[in-house]
Amino acid sequence: MNTPAPPTTPAELDRPSKKKPMYPVNVALRQYLKQIGREVKLPVSYTNLLHFTWSTPILDKNGKDTLWEKLSYDSHDWNFIREGLVKIYAILKTEGDFSFINHLDVARVDYCTFGNSHPFRIRIVNKFNDNYDHYYIKIADASRIYGLELEHTLSPNRITFFTCGNTLVEEHIPGIPGDVFIKQMMHTPETNKIRLAKEFVKFNERCFVRLLGDMRSYNFVVDITPDIEDYQYRIRCIDFDQQSYEGRKNLYLPQFFKENNEFVNLCLSHLNKESIAQYQFEERTMITFRLVSSRYRIKTLLDIMTRDTISTPEKTAQLKDELNQYLQTTIFSRCRTMGDIVKNQLKNRLQKHLLLVQKTPGNTSD
Repeated sequence: MNTPAPPTTPAELDRPSKKKPMYPVNVALRQYLKQIGREVKLPVSYTNLLHFTWSTPILDKNGKDTLWEKLSYDSHDWNFIREGLVKIYAILKTEGDFSFINHLDVARVDYCTFGNSHPFRIRIVNKFNDNYDHYYIKIADASRIYGLELEHTLSPNRITFFTCGNTLVEEHIPGIPGDVFIKQMMHTPETNKIRLAKEFVKFNERCFVRLLGDMRSYNFVVDITPDIEDYQYRIRCIDFDQQSYEGRKNLYLPQFFKENNEFVNLCLSHLNKESIAQYQFEERTMITFRLVSSRYRIKTLLDIMTRDTISTPEKTAQLKDELNQYLQTTIFSRCRTMGDIVKNQLKNRLQKHLLLVQKTPGNTSD
């Protein structure tokens, strides 16, 4: 990770597009989702949830608008929606075993008007002990689905999600939102700043290797795990709309967002260049191991992605040029789509590590 340099272009060019279009799920991607068990029949669709009667803004404890709204439905519609939402939760958690759903209920349906996906957040409550959980229902955008699949296969995190027609259902990803963590926890005595800095370097590398953009602090969470005498940290993406969409190379490196300056300063204060290079190398090696173990699945996904349209020709051409210049190569010049760029980015960043992994004793990969 390098020290962020002042932008040489107008500031607005270093920011993600305010409105990214939704890209439809094509036939090949739909067939892939069916083959891996992601495409299932769902009892309630995104469109069904749009038929609410009124909404109430949700405020935080300080009275500030959260940009989420609590929804209310007509009683006749609500009976159908409530039953379907509980069943979807069972599909997410118990692979469709409905024998446990009698003690579950829908406590709330929220709707977010901010961002591209306009998601619904569903709160499921256990009627016996009031414990609750969340999941999300969104429009099935091809960009987001590619992002979720790449996260599931190449990152240290597993993600459960399902599609049905134009509907996408995602599990809740637990953790402390990055912007909240910066304000409330980053500078407390309990925070192990060296381990946190190490994790941000690894997170920065993960995003760049697979070209996931717009990882500003409110688009990821910090997961904290108690460890021997201290804590371990994992930074997890929660927004995948900007998978391989933007043309600016910097938008795929979280270090360049002003919202992440506190993390960048932490790295510069606690890590030297050699340590940063070591952590980047470690992360690329782990990505390579995951790539090898899921190589047929990833190859099928990337083959579909290279024939799909998930960005504009202008942004594709810009990213090709910027990556060629930044990585001092010409391998991106022949890329026709964002999928081509992602495939070549993986080759460029992981080729050396792939040779090392193949030489590892006991590795039987092709």
